[in-house]
Amino acid sequence: MIVRFGYVAMSTVIKNCSPSKTMTMASFSKLQDREAAIRRLESIARGNLHNTLRLLRHNRASGIKVYRMTSKLVPLATHPELRDWNPFAALADDFAEVGRYIKENGIRVSFHPDHFTVLSTPRPEVLASSVRDLRHHTDMLFAMNLPATAKNNIHIGGAYGDKSSAAARFAEHFRELVPEMQERITLENDDKTFNAVETLQVCKTLGLPMVLDIHHQWVNNEGESPWELWPEVSRTWQTPLAQKDAATDKPLPPKIHVSSPRSPSDPRSHADGVEPGPLLAFLKRIAPCTPAVDVMIEAKAKDGALFELMETLKGQEGTESGIAVLDGASIGIEA
Repeated sequence: MIVRFGYVAMSTVIKNCSPSKTMTMASFSKLQDREAAIRRLESIARGNLHNTLRLLRHNRASGIKVYRMTSKLVPLATHPELRDWNPFAALADDFAEVGRYIKENGIRVSFHPDHFTVLSTPRPEVLASSVRDLRHHTDMLFAMNLPATAKNNIHIGGAYGDKSSAAARFAEHFRELVPEMQERITLENDDKTFNAVETLQVCKTLGLPMVLDIHHQWVNNEGESPWELWPEVSRTWQTPLAQKDAATDKPLPPKIHVSSPRSPSDPRSHADGVEPGPLLAFLKRIAPCTPAVDVMIEAKAKDGALFELMETLKGQEGTESGIAVLDGASIGIEA
């Protein structure tokens, strides 16, 4: 089984390279010349896209082929007071350059809209805001000219006192989305509300790919082990909405999320690094039935945690462990 590791948004290794610089609405409103204020927003976004390209080059040099881009590339893009602003016209060349680099180097990218993006909500105004945010993330991927293999990963959302009704509402609202938004969505189990079993059921109902977060599953489960769910989870990546990889004409490898608890007293929060033991136990369990899997590391140390994990795995490499290091960010695990 081929295992590729990736990280989230920011680098702790490359300095002065934030792709998430922003401007608050309060600061925007203080600028008397609105057009000049908008140009300032576009300048910040251009810098964020430039730093994204720097991070992608860093990823390529390090062998990292899986990367989650920050949702904050364009400051205030979905703010209600800026609905008349279309940032994509001014930033077209910058988005296109990032997209070209991603495609030329075969990097798997995604977004993870924030926790306010909830399709299970019973409130129309929250639903409208959530759809607007998903539309913006989809538009960014379109501006990069990326295929539908570039996904927006979300959670089902809140239960609002009735989990089955919330799941049904999610399905109803999902079906109301335009197809170009539907085909870019993946669903992830969360650590408090919709567990892996419940999320899997919604994915099967809607034909959506499921991202299994094994840390969330550990703190929010029905007594099952994560590898017991894996055969059904991996099959969700073979549905039409999962999309095929254009380069290989094969289904995308399933994706999982991994992180480690910060402490026994704070098991839900993420630690700086990744404890390899639980991750390897899971990977070795699924290796016999899984040709490839992509692993998004959600540790606080970002790419630093990835590099630390790879150093640990290099120390365990050998026929006895069944681990072979393939490059700077991927390993093979003997089935």
